[in-house]
Amino acid sequence: MDLPVPLITPYKMGNFELSHRVVLAPLTRSRSYNNIPQPHAILYYSQRSTKGGLLIAEATGVSANAQGMKIFPDTPGIWIKEQVEAWKPIVDAVHAKGGVFFCQVWHVGRVSNMGGEAPISSTDKRAETQIYDDGTVDEYFTPRKLREDEIPDVINNFRMAARNAIQAGFDGVEIHGAHGFLLEQFMKDSVNDRTDQYGGSLEYRCRFALEVVKAVSDEIGPDRVGFKLSPYTKYLDCFDSDPDALGLYMAQQLDKCNILYLNVTEADMIMVNGKLEIPHKLFPMRQAFRGCFMVGGGYDRDEGSKVISSGYADLVAYGRLFLANPDLPKRFELDAPLNKYDRPTFYSSDPVVGYTDYPFLEFE
Repeated sequence: MDLPVPLITPYKMGNFELSHRVVLAPLTRSRSYNNIPQPHAILYYSQRSTKGGLLIAEATGVSANAQGMKIFPDTPGIWIKEQVEAWKPIVDAVHAKGGVFFCQVWHVGRVSNMGGEAPISSTDKRAETQIYDDGTVDEYFTPRKLREDEIPDVINNFRMAARNAIQAGFDGVEIHGAHGFLLEQFMKDSVNDRTDQYGGSLEYRCRFALEVVKAVSDEIGPDRVGFKLSPYTKYLDCFDSDPDALGLYMAQQLDKCNILYLNVTEADMIMVNGKLEIPHKLFPMRQAFRGCFMVGGGYDRDEGSKVISSGYADLVAYGRLFLANPDLPKRFELDAPLNKYDRPTFYSSDPVVGYTDYPFLEFE
């Protein structure tokens, strides 16, 4: 008798009964025109929904000045009633198929480049200009160092976004504290050059993010809160001199907050005997955080099954593979071939191409 695929085994995540361990990662999409979620997202998310499957929505702004990456225009928000109402039928479509749906909430901080007022950050250091393979150049504005007396207002934006997400029908929220955006700009010492209670020591640099977690947890309950962390990444000129210590400290503190899950991006893949491999540096964090521990970054079916079997992780988040394979859990279950993703369409504004037109498996 065939043994069950570890990724396709049930898991109880707090109050949520999951039927498998394959999670839709929160992929940035640029198809929410004027920051309003659009009807075509109903099909996109419902295609990837399964009974008892966890989906995390794309990064969603907590305020008007939380948006603003020129390379990722038209990302959704959840700070006004019109956005909340626009999310409702999308959430309903996921729930109609039995899915569990969390909303990732973010603030991009200093990597805003849309004009107007200077973007806010932990610093007044400008992020380095990005030059892409296609020759595109993305230059950021000089940020303004957020004053201490302004920080409660930003925390409140996250709190209100979480309240709005629950009003829209989401099952919970994931706070985006990764990948070079605002909360990570405070946490990592390559960017944070403050000398007040939000800078300097590791504890002070992490204070802002943990205050956001507390405010959101107080608003909607810690059993509806997840946190996204990437201590080892160097996105958008944001890195730390001691990522091991940063990751472990945040895992310990988030454990004390009793939040539902911690979603961590793996360190960059390394070359071993001519093959790229995931370095699997997250085990100390996994031991420190007693809630649901989710990993992502470079995983395929076999590697995902290994970390579930070993207890290294409870869930595995898939981005590009889930984008290109709306029935990814079924393909993993059957060990079926996978569609290839089309990178040039990742951030296009087309409501169909590279979005809802990836084919499903065909059965006779």
